[in-house]
Amino acid sequence: MALTKADIVEIIQEKTGNPKNLSADTVETIIEIIKNSLQNGDDVLISGFGKFCVKGKNKRRGRNPATGEDLMLQPRKVITFTCSNKLREKINR
Repeated sequence: MALTKADIVEIIQEKTGNPKNLSADTVETIIEIIKNSLQNGDDVLISGFGKFCVKGKNKRRGRNPATGEDLMLQPRKVITFTCSNKLREKINR
């Protein structure tokens, strides 16, 4: 089962005692800050959690799996995530 944005809002509400709408606004604001930073090409480092990076992929040859037809994939940007050592250790306990 995945942790959803609604779950995060509920957890923040329980831990802080803030109203649900304030908790939801806080989560939305944090997500918007992260999205805007990544859109601008900046990395996002959250200490103790990990780092989100924007990386470029070059134009390359690909294949349509349905038809087997060769095609050229256009250059694009992808987001990668590298977890911190603290998070990795916590997961592997």
